[in-house]
Amino acid sequence: MGHRISRREFFPIAAAASSALTRIGSAQSHAPVVEETPYQLWFRTPAAEWIDALPIGNGRLGGMVFGGALEDHIALNEDTLWSGYPQDGNNPAAKSKLPLVRQAVLKNKDYHLADTLCKEMQGPYSAAYQPLGGLHVTLHQEGELADYRRDLNLDTAIAKTTYRLGDVSVSKKAFVSFPDDVLVMLIETTKPVTMEIRLDSKLRHEVSVAGHALQLKGKAPVVSRPNYVKSQDPIQYSDTPGKGMFFAAGASIHSDGVTNAKDGALQIANAKSVVILLAAGTGFRGHGLLPDKPMAEIMGRVQQTLANASRKTAAQLERVHIAAHRAVFRRTLLDLGKQDLTRSTAERLSDFAAHPDPSLLALYFQFGRYLLISSSRPGTQPANLQGIWNDDLRAPWSCNWTSNINIQMNYWLAETCNLSDFHAPFFDLLQSLSETGARTAKTNYGLPGWVSHHNIDIWSLSSPVGEGEGDPSWANFAMSAPWLCAHLWDHYCFTQDQNFLRTRAYPLMKGAAQFCSSWLIPDDQGNLTTCPSVSTENQFTAPDGKRASVSAGCTMDIALIREIFSNCAEAAKVLNVDHDWANQLQQQSAKLVPYAVGQYGQLQEWSVDFPEPEPGQRHMSHLYPIYPGSEFDSERTPQWMAAGRVSLERRLSHGGAYTGWSRAWASNLWARMGDGDQLWNSLQMHLMHSSAANFLDTHPAGKGSIFQIDGNFGTTSAIAEMLLQSHNGTIRILPALPKAIHTGSVAGLKARGDVTVDIAWEQGRLSKLAFSVKRAMTARVLLPEGTKRPIAFNGTSGKAVVAGDKRDLSINFPAAGRYRVSLI
Repeated sequence: MGHRISRREFFPIAAAASSALTRIGSAQSHAPVVEETPYQLWFRTPAAEWIDALPIGNGRLGGMVFGGALEDHIALNEDTLWSGYPQDGNNPAAKSKLPLVRQAVLKNKDYHLADTLCKEMQGPYSAAYQPLGGLHVTLHQEGELADYRRDLNLDTAIAKTTYRLGDVSVSKKAFVSFPDDVLVMLIETTKPVTMEIRLDSKLRHEVSVAGHALQLKGKAPVVSRPNYVKSQDPIQYSDTPGKGMFFAAGASIHSDGVTNAKDGALQIANAKSVVILLAAGTGFRGHGLLPDKPMAEIMGRVQQTLANASRKTAAQLERVHIAAHRAVFRRTLLDLGKQDLTRSTAERLSDFAAHPDPSLLALYFQFGRYLLISSSRPGTQPANLQGIWNDDLRAPWSCNWTSNINIQMNYWLAETCNLSDFHAPFFDLLQSLSETGARTAKTNYGLPGWVSHHNIDIWSLSSPVGEGEGDPSWANFAMSAPWLCAHLWDHYCFTQDQNFLRTRAYPLMKGAAQFCSSWLIPDDQGNLTTCPSVSTENQFTAPDGKRASVSAGCTMDIALIREIFSNCAEAAKVLNVDHDWANQLQQQSAKLVPYAVGQYGQLQEWSVDFPEPEPGQRHMSHLYPIYPGSEFDSERTPQWMAAGRVSLERRLSHGGAYTGWSRAWASNLWARMGDGDQLWNSLQMHLMHSSAANFLDTHPAGKGSIFQIDGNFGTTSAIAEMLLQSHNGTIRILPALPKAIHTGSVAGLKARGDVTVDIAWEQGRLSKLAFSVKRAMTARVLLPEGTKRPIAFNGTSGKAVVAGDKRDLSINFPAAGRYRVSLI
């Protein structure tokens, strides 16, 4: 039986820091805060390369902690440090190409001509997210290395390294404080040592020493070409202010030793206690403004941030940081069995195939929540392809927001995993994207509303990229706006925040729906369809036996348009507005080209049952109506769920889901299909083949893998969907529980309707269930098979009225409060 979670038991009160501690500038030692938690990753060796390091962050400022014994390194990032500046990427010539593409597809069935014409509609590539630099600490100490340990405590958001060098014990802690907006590194030794501290950057920069502080000043490139584009001059700089932004970082060092400047670094002798505070900033002003903030202003803000933080003791900085993090992290607890903390995370992961350990999934789940908390705080930029952690000038896929699956997957966990407020940076991006997207809709297509395509950057790029060379299967995907807007509606459904719906969500949804409404054209059967249309990053075999990308009415297009029309109509009803327009959308929806079942019994990916040159393709776009959509479910549309299952099985049998994010999508699909054992197999595959030793998602698997964070977030979402689902008006308890996870508990998952749910189960049977509701409401609740009959929901505000059979219940909650179920 797994260890039962108790909030009181599970989270011990942080040890009080010593009252003898003085201000950071003193030579006093920093008393450690000792914590016990099963939510901890730990390792026996330092990080050998960047992807092995441990991520820390406050949403804006990020670090990857290597934990080296003599040579230590924290790779630094700031979420607004991007290449380029605002530019018009729209293509006025695209408007004249649109009718030619439609004629080529709908009249002449010349798919290759359509591909060529779509390339002529493309614009420039996106800007690229850039690395800030590195904080380096060199310890000048002889002795044999022993008792090494490197860990990341998810409950405190602190990375810690401890070891011995001969007769000297060393302890290093690093965290990024959200309240104080600084990275803090605390170094303590049992005997005085000498160390050197320096800053550097891969970007154009200079470093200076001022007293006990280091200053790094630099400029981002005006051009950073994507790593998949061959270029003679991929990184280009400009001396013109605003053509590439200035950036700065400052490190303030406080110690009990003797500090001297040496070759652009700080050397500290005879020190037992060192505290490093680091702050950073850039010239970014906003998505539509030149990033021409002068260096003096940027560095002035950095210095002020450091001065404010330096007024606190190290203990105060740590306490405030931990409190702010725990207030969010502890909203949701998951126990899938006792964690074996005697073995390193790498050892547990490598042994997972031979000895499956459900508790490792609980750790992975909380690591995913930790990553979103650390890379997407309200007021920051949204999590990009690597969250906020990137070490490359030409990062994989420019480390942008790729909007044909990846940025959406980053936020699949936000609502269900009780991080609804951390969805906010995503919505802020949509607001700016709708402005540039309106210009793209008008310039490229001559249509109302707003549109976005495959890539988004900090300048809110909305036009198709590719520069005339990108394959249309990705470059010309024109349906990301309705997909992005699905998150707005989901946020409303989970929070029931009508003010958000009225002021933020509905205007954005309406603009995207207006474009979709005008984008539709009739096909030769009289249905409404889309053209050009692509199934994301996939191709079909045209009648001449050659590959093609562009056709009409791909299943994903139709699913996305049907969904946004339905959501807009429902939102208009809630807000009591736009009734005639909502009716028009519903009428158009009824005329959309219908879904179809293909020759293998699969849900067709294209409106024509084309042969597939790559049946194991990593994208699963046509399965959108199952997940993340909810148009199909086993109760209402069993025939479409069955066809979707054939599609998924066919993808996987041909080697699909070979990237981490693709495997994560497959896991969510198995959860929605209610197949817990297939979900378990999928989760196993992810841990064994798409996870680095520190759980960072890899793409593709194997040596030299690239970190891509969407697989982390998507798999966390799948674990939540395994335990709780709430789409289509039904709260489903343990809808896809694998036999292998026979005992466990979860507290603080969220269901639509602003309902918080706690669940416990033993030997596969539901044993405890509780709901917290914010208002009087009635909910349909579907309990797992084999559940003992519930007899009462006793709450803080009375007793809930239960109707229905033992599994399918209608529960009337009389008022806001917490209600616990009693089972016979």
